[in-house]
Amino acid sequence: MCGDTYPIISGIQFPGLITGFTNLDAKKVISKINKILKRNPNFFQYILKVIPIDFICETNVNIIKKTVHENQKEFINKEDSFKIILKRRKHEKIERNDFIEEIASIIDNKVDLKNPDKIVRIEVLGNISGVSFLKKNEIIKFKG
Repeated sequence: MCGDTYPIISGIQFPGLITGFTNLDAKKVISKINKILKRNPNFFQYILKVIPIDFICETNVNIIKKTVHENQKEFINKEDSFKIILKRRKHEKIERNDFIEEIASIIDNKVDLKNPDKIVRIEVLGNISGVSFLKKNEIIKFKG
């Protein structure tokens, strides 16, 4: 379907979530899924959202901050605006507003909460976190 002969799809400890690992570029897979959905909007009957993850790290504010700092220039151009989305599951010790402000402080670009060019999305799943640098069309939301 998307070109990976042996993707790894597995459930995780969080109800309603599954992970998919591929040896392909995740953003290209998202593009292929978008093309499939244009031809057949009902192709994925029971999936509500697909979000590519660029980096996986330990859920630790300093490690997440380092991950964003070391990689943001590769994904966010000088002229791009951005916003940060934080999703926490089973980890309420990270205080949302302080954490978002701390991450935003290391990105020199303009913040735009309504219509950003890029989204820095941080998924906290217990002791593991995923960091994504996304364009709006790289998050697939299915209409139910």
